[in-house]
Amino acid sequence: QVQLVESGGGLVQAGGSLRLSCAVSGSTLSIHAIGWYRQAPGKQRELVAINNSGGTTNYADSVMGRVTMSRDNAKNTVDLQMNSLKPEDTAVYYCNVIINWKPGMRIEYWGQGTQVTVSS
Repeated sequence: QVQLVESGGGLVQAGGSLRLSCAVSGSTLSIHAIGWYRQAPGKQRELVAINNSGGTTNYADSVMGRVTMSRDNAKNTVDLQMNSLKPEDTAVYYCNVIINWKPGMRIEYWGQGTQVTVSS
């Protein structure tokens, strides 16, 4: 079992910055991938950033150069630093973890989401 709790969302003006944090607890030793997704009103949930098994972090083209995901294994947190925010970044942001449950089986977990609103 894995529990994810996001924090750090809020209202910010265009051009501003926000730092989201996801506290991860539970079966953290078996994490296969960890990342952030977002869902804007009326749109499908989309990937923002993902790190697979401690390798390279991949970012969506729409946030490349403006967003950095970092992981603190000592604190069991994964943060998303977002700079130069745009109104189109407005969405609910979700932390996501995929764990290796047993050979050939993985389980996916989602946080409750945190709202980010960017005003123009």
